[in-house]
Parts: sequence; structure tokens; C-alpha cells
Amino acid sequence: MTSKRTGLSLHKPATYRIRVQGQLDKSWSPRLSGMAISTSVMPDQGPVTTLEGVLLDQAALAGVLDVLLGLCLPVISVEYIPVQ
Repeated sequence: MTSKRTGLSLHKPATYRIRVQGQLDKSWSPRLSGMAISTSVMPDQGPVTTLEGVLLDQAALAGVLDVLLGLCLPVISVEYIPVQ
């Protein structure tokens, strides 16, 4: 399948926001491709950690998700944030 699209690509940098259930310390940022880490407490879910930042490509995204899986943090959402 070939299509001409702009924006998201497998091999180009893109900004993502990933939310996981649980708390992750900011010191994990270097292991997660430098993504910014913040945690908030949701009344119905407990702590929810948000990671946000630019990843080099979709392979880097898969690497971040693999680390989160290894830490047993359930993924709530993965969001691509288009350049404005």
C-alpha cells in the first residue's frame, strides 16, 4: 500500500503523550528517550503517570512501550500530537 501523507511517519520524529497507570519517578526519563514525566492522582484510578516528548521514530516509541511493559505499568493511552 502506498499513499502520500504528511505528518506521521514510521521513520520520522514525532511528539507523543503516553499515559500509564501507576507512578514512575522522573529519574526514568533518560531510559525513556528523554520524555518528560509527570504524575497526578486520579480519584477513580489512583496515580497516573504521563510521559510526553519527541521520539525519533516509531521504533523509539516501541522501545519506550517495551520499558513500560517491563515495569508492569498498564498503558492507558498513547497519543500522537501533531505539530501545530
